[in-house]
Amino acid sequence: MSDEKSQERDALRRAAILRAARECFLQFGYAKTSLDDIARRANISRPLIYRKFKNKDDIFTAVIEELFEERYPRAEQVLASPGTRRDKLLRVYEILLLEPWDELMGAPMAADFYEVCSRLFPQVEARHVRQQLKLTQALLESKELSEVFMLAVDGLQADLPATRVLRRRLQLLAERFVP
Repeated sequence: MSDEKSQERDALRRAAILRAARECFLQFGYAKTSLDDIARRANISRPLIYRKFKNKDDIFTAVIEELFEERYPRAEQVLASPGTRRDKLLRVYEILLLEPWDELMGAPMAADFYEVCSRLFPQVEARHVRQQLKLTQALLESKELSEVFMLAVDGLQADLPATRVLRRRLQLLAERFVP
């Protein structure tokens, strides 16, 4: 098999593993998801998972990374696009917060997913917080104001609201920070 075909097959396999893992984590929770569950859902053997990932932690980290990494370039494009600071702030948070929220919150173990990320993988969460702070600060200009905004956004999520409720709360908050 050609090297290109092999790389393509590896990429497809990795994507299938991550998709299956995300579904399992959101359905059963992190603690109750096994590599066997992921392998069955991905329709591959467990040893094949070990060729791509060291362990369940490695898979969970990759699921989180995949959820957010592709969003950053889109958010940075918003910064360069025309519009008011408030509109841009709302569009950035639509991409970084509301889209993933909408994807995850209907799942039975969505709250567990977020909690596990912050409790077991603080370095992953910290990296995303830094990236979010950078994007927020580009719009609000002050680091301190950006940190307060982000803390307020965290508070908006505390009761795990529906996406439309979270979107409305975010609009109200943005109006206070960027009149």
